[in-house]
Amino acid sequence: MPTAPLRVVVAKPGLDGHDRGAKVIARALRDAGVEVIYTGLHQTPAQIVATAVQEDADGIGLSVLSGAHMTLFTEVVELLREADASDIVVFGGGIIPYGDIVQLLESGVAALFTPGASMQEVVEWVTTHVGKTNQPAPH
Repeated sequence: MPTAPLRVVVAKPGLDGHDRGAKVIARALRDAGVEVIYTGLHQTPAQIVATAVQEDADGIGLSVLSGAHMTLFTEVVELLREADASDIVVFGGGIIPYGDIVQLLESGVAALFTPGASMQEVVEWVTTHVGKTNQPAPH
């Protein structure tokens, strides 16, 4: 029986206006057969979670380059819990210091990709770890 393609929301939370990386990731995922819903710039965590729930997404990919990653990633994870949607896997990327990466992974973010990560690495992680039948990688 064929399975439905993965559905991933790619989002730019907060005031960060640099969206090239998010668009490149969205295209790479789409080219790999993932259904991508790109939310555009300046989305609130609540808007992102509402979109993911409404679209029955398997994952949310966040791109944060503004330095607000601790607040924005954590809020998305918390809002998913409140919406009883913790099965939606949160991953993301940006310029994130190592110490913050550790804290974000402990808070429930499944994976973080920093500058230098290849598109292939991101696509392979998403197609391996995101989906209703897959579990996030252990932290």
